[in-house]
Amino acid sequence: MPRRCQRYVIQRMLGTVVGRQAEPMPSSMPRRTLIIGTTGSGKTTLARRLAEGWQLPYAEQDAWNHLPGWQEAPQEAFRAQVDAFTAGPAWVMDGNYTKAHDLGLARADTLIWLDYPAGVVFWQLLRRTLRRMSSREELWNGNREEWRTFLSRNNILLWFFKTHWQRRRTTPTLLAQYPHLHVVRLRSPREREVWLRALYS
Repeated sequence: MPRRCQRYVIQRMLGTVVGRQAEPMPSSMPRRTLIIGTTGSGKTTLARRLAEGWQLPYAEQDAWNHLPGWQEAPQEAFRAQVDAFTAGPAWVMDGNYTKAHDLGLARADTLIWLDYPAGVVFWQLLRRTLRRMSSREELWNGNREEWRTFLSRNNILLWFFKTHWQRRRTTPTLLAQYPHLHVVRLRSPREREVWLRALYS
């Protein structure tokens, strides 16, 4: 285990971070971590940081779901990708896809839920979307966010309004079905940064 991870475990067992109550963690480092949260909450950014810090394989479910031309991957093919990745002994993965919940949630030992207020997520998502459209950033399999999709019924901001409050209501019930999971619920970007500072201190 890297030395900084050993320090992190000790800090969590003590239960305080930067003068406030810490988000509890297991007594050993997570080996299989799933990160969930509303579109735009920062799942991928956090997952990459953790995978790098813990030196573990990382996967983004969006990359498996969005085929060229924004075509949705067949469910069987998508599940096969999730199945193969999560069969590994240690990993970090992000994604909310219900069609693979039974794989990711069942095999993870730790779940990080980015449960931010709607206003916070909306502005993060808006800034991210405008930046991606302006820079023509490639996302997955040649796909890019474009003005024509931004103005369509597939607008990602509309998806946010459709799913944000629904997921906040249903996630506790969903997680109750997987009592083996250690759940870290972060309620703001500030809590996330406090949590990460403890990890890398």
